[in-house]
Amino acid sequence: MNIPLNIDLQQILLHLFNFVILAGGLYLLLYRPVKDFMAKREAHYQEMAQQTEEALRHAEELEAARQQRLDSVDQELRERRVVATQEINRAADDRLAEAERQAQEIISDAREAARREHDKILDQAQKELVDLAFAAAEKVARGSADYDRFLDLAERGESDGNS
Repeated sequence: MNIPLNIDLQQILLHLFNFVILAGGLYLLLYRPVKDFMAKREAHYQEMAQQTEEALRHAEELEAARQQRLDSVDQELRERRVVATQEINRAADDRLAEAERQAQEIISDAREAARREHDKILDQAQKELVDLAFAAAEKVARGSADYDRFLDLAERGESDGNS
């Protein structure tokens, strides 16, 4: 069939059929795989973004937990420091009290020793005085001649070789 203007309808239909086959082939061979590749790529990047958000959220949770643990450790350290300071002060007070008690014992012992020494010296002095009194009484009882002679020598500043 010939249409005026030299147009062949069969040629047009064949060209149209070739175009449909070419478009279908290109759709199947190029468009669909590229479209699937782009969808997979977009899904991959969305998944990566989601994983990144999850990792960031997890990291923030870990940071919050770490900060909370640090705060609790700091608080525990402050409490332990207070307890240790109290124990040190208590131990220092105990040692000071013990040192004062020992000092009192030492002072008490020294006073007791001094009192005993004083009593011993007094007893010894009393014994010497008693011995001197007996010796003097004996000399007086033996005779006043020795006593007079002693007084004469004492007045002259001479010493007797018998004493």
